[in-house]
Amino acid sequence: MNDVNFKRVEKAIGYLVENFKRQPSLEEIAANSHVSPFHFQRIFSEWAGISPKKFLQFLTLEELKKTLMTSRDLIEAADMVGLSAQSRVYDLFVKIEAVTPDEYRRSGNDLLIEYGVHSTPFGDCFIAVTERGICSMSFVTVSVAELVDELNRKWVNAKIVRNQQKTLSLASAIFAGKSGQPLRLFLQGTKFQIKVWEALLKIPFGSLATYRTIAQAIGKPSASRAVGSAVGDNPVAYLIPCHRVIRGEINIGNYHWGSPRKAALIAWERAKNSN
Repeated sequence: MNDVNFKRVEKAIGYLVENFKRQPSLEEIAANSHVSPFHFQRIFSEWAGISPKKFLQFLTLEELKKTLMTSRDLIEAADMVGLSAQSRVYDLFVKIEAVTPDEYRRSGNDLLIEYGVHSTPFGDCFIAVTERGICSMSFVTVSVAELVDELNRKWVNAKIVRNQQKTLSLASAIFAGKSGQPLRLFLQGTKFQIKVWEALLKIPFGSLATYRTIAQAIGKPSASRAVGSAVGDNPVAYLIPCHRVIRGEINIGNYHWGSPRKAALIAWERAKNSN
């Protein structure tokens, strides 16, 4: 799908997030995206694999509640068997390697970081990788130069270069849901943040959790607010699935890369699991 069509889909999803309680008609949603109902139905179904009406059902309160109830059991099961259980559909397995205190002090001295920007089903994605693993991944909502500046601030002494070929195979594997070997992440974070991010990996593909559920999973039941901060500081979009965490009152909530994109990710994964 080209970027223009994704922008239309993203705008429609934003409209659905704001108005799903009214159950808007196809005509109303299409008009908001400035396309005909027929054309909108086609491009939306091409992107999501399901109709706008079915997608809308996945955003209803009853469906979100149902998903949360199921997910609690799935997260507990994944924890019990020690799996980073991504999905019964996708077979991506992700392992976090934390930056050591000494490496943190050296701020990336002698480290080569290569980055690229690639098209995905959710818009352009920025990926940065080291020999030790992926160190940054985000959907492009600001200029690429700003994303590189942010990387420079985090890894002050690293050499940072653009290498589209290096990151292309990663992007292809990630968004196709297939990888020949576990994907490694090389991340800066406090012990608490790393613990939260590892817990997020246990939320299965197409499932949801609340901040409270994650707090309980890491043995800190009263730390929901701190968990929320750690979720918001996730440096690796999509692979660490912070989009699968919603508020306890069945509210999709905020997302670093935009609430419409979060809703898109949630419903897209639900659609894939329903096939």
